[in-house]
Amino acid sequence: MKLLLLISGGIDSPVAGALALEKKHALSAIHFHNHPFTDSANKEKAISAVEILVRKFKKPINLYIINHGKSLVEIAKNCDRKLNCVLCRRMMLRVSEKIAELENCSALLTGESLAQVASQTLWNLQAEHSATKMQIVRPLLGLDKLEIERLGRDFGTFDNSIRPALCCNIVPSQPSTHSRIEQVEAEEKKMNLQEIVQNSLNSKELLQIKP
Repeated sequence: MKLLLLISGGIDSPVAGALALEKKHALSAIHFHNHPFTDSANKEKAISAVEILVRKFKKPINLYIINHGKSLVEIAKNCDRKLNCVLCRRMMLRVSEKIAELENCSALLTGESLAQVASQTLWNLQAEHSATKMQIVRPLLGLDKLEIERLGRDFGTFDNSIRPALCCNIVPSQPSTHSRIEQVEAEEKKMNLQEIVQNSLNSKELLQIKP
């Protein structure tokens, strides 16, 4: 099976990718670059993480870089700030679904771990994932932080993941942890979703990373 990995500059998503590759699944990957709300270090770490996975498992990976900053501007400008993170994730899933179709992927692959951050509570995960009809594989869902870090060290991705980088500075100080689907859908009606998704797709940059 071929999966599309949503990869950030953090610890979790490279581990999810490594677990999938260890199970002999093929991967493509997508990274959402949040400029100007973060620096280039997260993008560089995501590229390096994919390079580490390619070297370790000797499998090529197509990595798509998406300019996500303009989407974040639209969300911040039009919607309830407490829902920024959930709305951001929903937009990422919509764009990822389109790239997954382009890459003939059967499902999306994420590094989500239940309740590790505000966007990953049970309620928020449900609200986020209703934005896509594609199946989402979440191999880390029941693992805790220490277990994921241990796997990162085992796979050789951990040191790259902990390199300094600016965290996304558009995250609200009090994000919603109990979002409801009807609530986020009402907020999305304030935006032109089709246009935002298409603009994101138009911004894509493809890196073909080979062993």
